[in-house]
Amino acid sequence: MKLNEIASIIGSIVVSENVEIFSMNTLKNAQAGEISFLSDTKYEKELSETKASAVILPASKAALLPDGVVALVSEEPYMAVAILSKYFAKPIRSSEKAPQIGEGSVVYPTAHIENGATVGKNCTIMSGVYVGAEAVIGNNVTLYPNVCVYRDCIIGDSVAIHAGTVIGSDGFGYAHTKTGEHVKLYQNGNVVIEDDVEIGANCTIDCAVFGSTVIKRGAKIDNLVQIGHNCVVGEYSILVSQVGLAGSTTLGRNVVLGGQSATAGHLSIAPFTTMAARSGVTKSVTRGGVYSGFPLMEHKLWLKLQAKLAKIVQS
Repeated sequence: MKLNEIASIIGSIVVSENVEIFSMNTLKNAQAGEISFLSDTKYEKELSETKASAVILPASKAALLPDGVVALVSEEPYMAVAILSKYFAKPIRSSEKAPQIGEGSVVYPTAHIENGATVGKNCTIMSGVYVGAEAVIGNNVTLYPNVCVYRDCIIGDSVAIHAGTVIGSDGFGYAHTKTGEHVKLYQNGNVVIEDDVEIGANCTIDCAVFGSTVIKRGAKIDNLVQIGHNCVVGEYSILVSQVGLAGSTTLGRNVVLGGQSATAGHLSIAPFTTMAARSGVTKSVTRGGVYSGFPLMEHKLWLKLQAKLAKIVQS
């Protein structure tokens, strides 16, 4: 799509540059031929280093762009991106190339593998499984009944995904009009699951808005876990049943989240951190340790607090 077409769609001033735009991406990761946006001032520092061909942003921030990056001015950049994202959404089915099934793999008769997908060697794809277009499944993977893997998702070697889990469904993203309507922000990224991961039953791992939601090597995820768009789950982390990660949460290596604990979005948790059951994480955790409660505190302090509260109640 040409930049002048994009400007017209989002209601920006039509620019003279006739640059071809192929996709959307974040300020940090965008390359030539991609368009990005600024809707949150905490990402403002990335403007000066972006390699995007164009950026949607308020007029007051246009001067911060590097030379050669075109500014598409909008007073509501997030709404503009939501409107534009529809035009870059990929079709559900997009390939005429027959799916590739590796040697030794078993695909049950009621499973469906879309054109363009690849399944590695010695895999077991059980009843009711759906694997989307251009998805890549590694070697020695087991997909239990009714697992759904959306298009473009990548699953590494020696992965087990249990029944009913959905990989790559849309992240929960909407722009909101001044009169209260919700405009969908199309999620055009994917999910990458690295080697030796096991995911329980009835989990949902959302695809990224741009880029990838990543489950790193050796992570273990219990049943009924929700992982939002653009999250990163660190190597060998453990997520117990009913954990919820809001979008863009980053877990370091060997993080343990107890049952029903949850995080707010756009934060990070230090490696080798343990959250007790029902912990509520609202700010980034920069030092590994054991934490509990809501608001979150060190576990030892939480135990003392519970003891004092018990004395107050009993007195």
